[in-house]
Amino acid sequence: MAGEPLIFRVHAIQRMAQRGINVEDVRRVLDTGEVIEDYPDDFPYPSALVLGWIGRQATHVVAATTPAERIVITVYEPDPARWESDFKRRKP
Repeated sequence: MAGEPLIFRVHAIQRMAQRGINVEDVRRVLDTGEVIEDYPDDFPYPSALVLGWIGRQATHVVAATTPAERIVITVYEPDPARWESDFKRRKP
């Protein structure tokens, strides 16, 4: 899916601005990261939570996939209080 157009929801743009994350960072996470949760029933398109790294910082990107593009829904740095140390699993 590398290279497909990215569409950013307003929420994602706001979160990126708050966290100093740019478009290239998001693309890198989506292109090289690991899908850690799938949301096949999301509407209007299936989406997934992707874990990637921006430098030494773990980053989560939620994106929906259509046949022609990816829609970035949100971007955030996972909270260690809510995620296991590998940032792949939520704490109970």
